[in-house]
Formats: sequence, structure tokens, C-alpha cells
Amino acid sequence: MADVTGVTAMALAPTGSGDIVQQLNAAAARHAWGLPITIVVGVLGLLTLPYGVVIWVLAAPLCWWLILRDKARRTVVLFYDVSDARAYWFEALTSSWVWLTDSSQLWREVQSGRVQTTYQHKTNAGASSLVNRITAVAGLAGPRHLATNVAVPTVSAGGSSLHFLPDRVLLFDNKRYTDISYRYLRANAYRQRFIESRGSRPKDAQQVDRTWQYVNVKGGPDRRFANNPVLPIMLYGNIDFGTPHGLDWRLQISRPDAATAIGAVLSDVPAIEESSH
Repeated sequence: MADVTGVTAMALAPTGSGDIVQQLNAAAARHAWGLPITIVVGVLGLLTLPYGVVIWVLAAPLCWWLILRDKARRTVVLFYDVSDARAYWFEALTSSWVWLTDSSQLWREVQSGRVQTTYQHKTNAGASSLVNRITAVAGLAGPRHLATNVAVPTVSAGGSSLHFLPDRVLLFDNKRYTDISYRYLRANAYRQRFIESRGSRPKDAQQVDRTWQYVNVKGGPDRRFANNPVLPIMLYGNIDFGTPHGLDWRLQISRPDAATAIGAVLSDVPAIEESSH
């Protein structure tokens, strides 16, 4: 199994314009004091009751001020005034994001490996490759360190996330940001058959075949195993986000048509960028 998550945000040099990445990283690096101090005040008040009520009343304005100050110091404000062809494209991207937000299940592939021996093929349901994946989530909220006037199509998994802005893609990974110009982004959308393990299947997914946990060389069930469960073969949508600089984000979607819909919108970005210069 090989890692397929690409380079980290720290290793991926920004390719967008301006100093947004530097501002976001500076905001993310600032320590938040409001919440920890509020917790300390709360505990101190509990330990000194009934006098703790006085501590709470006196400290409440300070704690609230610190929380608001933390939010301001740890947030970058970015205002977009997009009124050309790019506005229509970004509206189409935002509208099409419902394909992801309404999907029952999203995953990000983090490891992948080829099945190389006959024994591996027979004991892994006849699969030609194996993947390790984690749950992903799609939304329109954007990164927590950015305040903007537009919805931000976002997909996140674990501690990493992609945020699609009108002029660039933000990658957040390992508590750092970098950005990617759309001219370098490639979104390869396709459908793929996937053998699901035992358990619940996404309600919006399409089962196209079946197999067994242990198969013979002809693909049928291996009768030597008494416990040989039937496994469904599902048809999923996949989008591979990548750049020549090392970005590698492989998204799997329970709705097979979702990948094609998102990929079609993202394929229009280069033409829009060229017309905007």
C-alpha cells in the first residue's frame, strides 16, 4: 500500500496571486486565549462557590471580549466583487456542489496498492487493487480562518480540506494553508466499480454485480471456505484532483453521476481564466 495523499500544504508552493496564503497562515498560527481563560474562570468559580458567582459576573465581560478578539485576530476578511464570466462559472460550481452535499457518502482515498499475486487476488474478493479510505464531508462553509461574502464549495477529510474560491483553490493541511491557481488544477472525473466490505451500503449507490470474499481463479466462490460472505460490487463516482506540483486528492462519491457533474464545471475554468485577463 502506497500513500496517495500527495504533498502537504507546507511543501506545496502557492501558485495564486497576492498574499492571502501568508495572511491565512499568520491567522491560523495565532493562539486563542479567550476559550482557555473562560474555562479557567468557570472552574475557579465552581471551586469557590458561592463566591464564585461574583468571579463569573466580573470576569464575563473580559472573557467575551477575549473571545471576540481571538475571532478577529484569527480571521482574514476577503471580499469578492465578481461580475464577469467568472461569476457565472462560480455560480454554476456552487449550484452543482449539491451533488456532493446530497450524496449519502464521500470518501478520500489515502492509500492504494496493486494486487500482485494469485493468492492476493483470491483472498481479496477478486479485486485488482486495494485502497484505504477515510470519510469525507462536503459543504459550502469555507475555511474557519476566512470570512468572505461568497459561499465556498468545500470538501474535507481528516485534517485536510479543499476550498474552491472564485480565483483559486485553497488547500488546508497540517494546520497550514497554500493555494492553487485554477490554471494548474486538473479534475479527472470517472466512474469506478468498487467491492464493498460487509456492512451498510449507501442508499443512493448503484449495485452492479456481486462477488465473494474468497474467490477461485474463475471468479466464483471458493468452496474451501465455509464462511465466505457475498460482497456487493458498487458503481461509484471518482474525482482525482491534481496538479503538476504534487497535489493529489482522490475523492470517491456514492452517487456515480456526481463526479461527472462536478468535473464538467471544473473543466471550464481555464477558458474563464483566459478570458478574464
